[in-house]
Amino acid sequence: MKVKKAVIPAAGLGTRMLPVTKSIPKEMLPIVDKPAIAYIIEEAVASGIEDILIITNRAKSAMEDYFDYAPELEANLLRTGKDELLEIARQPADNANIYYIRQKETLGLGHAVLRAKGFVGDEPFAVLLGDDIMVSQTPVIKQLIDATEKFGASAVGVQEVSLDVISRYCSLEVSPIENSIYKVTDMIEKPTPQQVFSQFAILGRYVLTSDIFPILEKTPPGYGGEIQLTDGLNTLCKQSDMVAVDFEGKRYDTGNLEGYLEATIEFALKDASVNEWLKEFIKNKANGLE
Repeated sequence: MKVKKAVIPAAGLGTRMLPVTKSIPKEMLPIVDKPAIAYIIEEAVASGIEDILIITNRAKSAMEDYFDYAPELEANLLRTGKDELLEIARQPADNANIYYIRQKETLGLGHAVLRAKGFVGDEPFAVLLGDDIMVSQTPVIKQLIDATEKFGASAVGVQEVSLDVISRYCSLEVSPIENSIYKVTDMIEKPTPQQVFSQFAILGRYVLTSDIFPILEKTPPGYGGEIQLTDGLNTLCKQSDMVAVDFEGKRYDTGNLEGYLEATIEFALKDASVNEWLKEFIKNKANGLE
């Protein structure tokens, strides 16, 4: 099961980051010097993905502009001999074949993924959520692709979360297969304490077969009155094999202010051009100095 296509749902309204997301897509908020979604696309490309479909809405044309050439800017950089900046400006457009389709109504993540049916066809495909940035030695979606190709099964990326926060995610019923790979037999979206199967929760990465599409077409609205991808996956794991990959890596949820600030600061501290200045700045501020 070779995985060469990816879907990035990025049609959410970004309500957790208002007021800035009133006019700027949350996926385009900068993490140091690149928008959040650029890191996600780089993860997909580093994992062998060749074709990427971004699910957008009518307010998110800025993403299409970013992953395109900018003739006026590039002509200016070329004319002024700024070849290094020219390469930086063109690089996002050259990373992969990127396509777009709109989710015309905000009807949930399951509905957004269903919009990719024509793009995917009968192939297995990766799903990377548009506001979850992962940092790992081996790209997280590559860890899932490897599991899919080894076991011939759909794969979901999981980590254990505390009981205090499991109600924000979904809880999976699993049994061990090997190392960090588990068989998935059941799941529930946003469980109450009494409904928790385990502390394993899906965190923003999936590799799915096209079998998910007829399931999503028949999935009724669930939590929040939306078509939940988790509800479709729950049906899928009972009809065919699915594994959970307890992935190596750190997740940054840039769709909320704390996660966004954490990612921005940590990425800046790893940037050789600003890290020494930032360390001194943070130290002075922490000590109450101006």
